[in-house]
Amino acid sequence: MRLAGSKKGAADLLEFGGTDDDVVALLPEEPEDMWHANNLISPDDILRAHAIRKVTRTTNTGSTSSERVHTDLTIRVTSTFFDPAASQLHVSGTVVKENGYVNIGQYHTLDLELHRPFTLLKPNGWDSVAVETLREALRQGGSDDLAAVVMQEGLANICVITEFRTILKQRVEHTIPKKRSGTAEMDSGTRAFFDKTLSTLLRAVDFSKPRPLLLAGPGFVPAEFRKFIQDQANRLADKKLAALAREAVVVHASSGHVHSLNEVLRSPEVRARVKDQRFATETRLMDEFYRRLRMDDGRAWYGPGPVERAVNEGAVGAGGGVLLINNALFRNMDVATRKRYVALVDKVKDAGGDARVLSSDHESGQRLDALGGIAAILTYPLYDLDEEEEGEGGGGNGTAEGGAAAEETAVI
Repeated sequence: MRLAGSKKGAADLLEFGGTDDDVVALLPEEPEDMWHANNLISPDDILRAHAIRKVTRTTNTGSTSSERVHTDLTIRVTSTFFDPAASQLHVSGTVVKENGYVNIGQYHTLDLELHRPFTLLKPNGWDSVAVETLREALRQGGSDDLAAVVMQEGLANICVITEFRTILKQRVEHTIPKKRSGTAEMDSGTRAFFDKTLSTLLRAVDFSKPRPLLLAGPGFVPAEFRKFIQDQANRLADKKLAALAREAVVVHASSGHVHSLNEVLRSPEVRARVKDQRFATETRLMDEFYRRLRMDDGRAWYGPGPVERAVNEGAVGAGGGVLLINNALFRNMDVATRKRYVALVDKVKDAGGDARVLSSDHESGQRLDALGGIAAILTYPLYDLDEEEEGEGGGGNGTAEGGAAAEETAVI
């Protein structure tokens, strides 16, 4: 993602509030940029982008004809829909500036595309969370993505783990017949499964630039798959395939399902390889939160009510205080609710604490979802922060028992 050369249509957008500093023109250049755009665009924002609109015309004789026209539309955003697998972003809203094809108030969905700029106005200004999201979107030279195959007999989930999210690229299923006495059916079935998994992996993930490959699963399946890759490389005299097998990291996991990535990212082998990656840090923080929750030492709380009270007490500040908050909370339809969460982030940073906005598309963010999307590690113990929330929904009870149950739900 980069800033576009000009703020096309900026003057028109400013009619709807804000100043010139509240308008940015952005050009998405790679699929990951669509994920950033989804986090940047909120309800009530004003968005101008290219659109294809079906227009019906009526002639003087009463006959009608329709055609698809290319135009630029300006809408007030009501909702967004992001398809993680395809990295496609659809932004819906009502037209706020008419042209020759649409009237004010008509509904339209803009499909943001790579290499097509869009202009975004935030009438209420860019808060600190939005500014940080924009900085991340514009940052160049990020860490290489990880490829991961989480597998068991007859099942393989091929994923790409980026700095901000986990993408399931392809799911491979293959029936492996049970081994019969005196036959080699199991071996041939396993070879067919490995061959199918390898070909799918090479199609789904771009290995033109070197990137780490994690092979995870129960028993000997991941190690046998790595050996299969090495054998194929030797047979085909393929140096790139040989390097892929040689550099692959084999990690034990309890199953071949995607949720086992929680275990994979916590393993010493992976941590040693990706210790500087953002997702490794976030996984470590979630582990530390759950550890303190089990200890019930008064320094781990979750849910909007208890966490907000802890922040207001100044207990999430310098000396180890960490606020963990899901980015989905900043896409709330209610502006006041969004501002409430932004204020929490600002207050923690002002107090010297660490405020981490976790991605709901990443394993760590999904674990946080089980806690209501917000949690905190306190600088010093506080107790009974949940007492005022008895009978209220959505606050969480903040107890070790409740936290253990939430963790169990998150990793099933």
